[in-house]
Amino acid sequence: MKGVSLKPIKKEITTQDKVYKQIKKAILFGGMSSDEIFTEVQLAETLNTSRTPVRAALQDLVKEGLLVLIPRKGVTVREITPAEQDEIFLLRRSIEAQVVKKLTEVITSPDQLKILRVIVEQQEEALQNDDAIRFIELDHEFHLSLTRLANFGIIEEVLQNLHNLTQLMGLKAIRQKGRMKNVIKEHSEIIDALEKRNAELASAVILSHLDNTKDTLNDLENF
Repeated sequence: MKGVSLKPIKKEITTQDKVYKQIKKAILFGGMSSDEIFTEVQLAETLNTSRTPVRAALQDLVKEGLLVLIPRKGVTVREITPAEQDEIFLLRRSIEAQVVKKLTEVITSPDQLKILRVIVEQQEEALQNDDAIRFIELDHEFHLSLTRLANFGIIEEVLQNLHNLTQLMGLKAIRQKGRMKNVIKEHSEIIDALEKRNAELASAVILSHLDNTKDTLNDLENF
């Protein structure tokens, strides 16, 4: 706009945004359980805020599929059934195999994969610190970064929701002895395949990675 001097407006984080993020983090990382029912009043008191931002945040989280509304009682954390778990991994296998294949076509330099190497290094730190929650956050970031590098914006939105649902199960899998170490190894193998620009290898290693995660969850359910 010629002749007009404007400065971008810095968006402030609203109370609703803060409430939403806090509740979502509690859902995904074990602070809220599917064994309990939570009310607006209870959560508002815990967060020391009014019911209005809590109500809005809960509505959004119900729409995302992370919470389930219990009529006249409140909300509870969604519990993923075995059938739903199968659907989630079916979708992730189908989508993420294509994502890494696309990446082998668009990657022209190992430097483009540096962000993935940094995430794996941070996961190693989380492993050393026995920080499972941070590890899960980084796992989420690793997989979404693959999609961003491939410039798949719509697919990123789809995977965001699938990863949220996966995270409802994720802590149980990650806490199994040796799984964090194996995830780091598998992530590194994905990066190596991408550096080689080998589409079939990249697809094979990410499918193996997802299958290993699913198998870990199944083992825990059958334990």
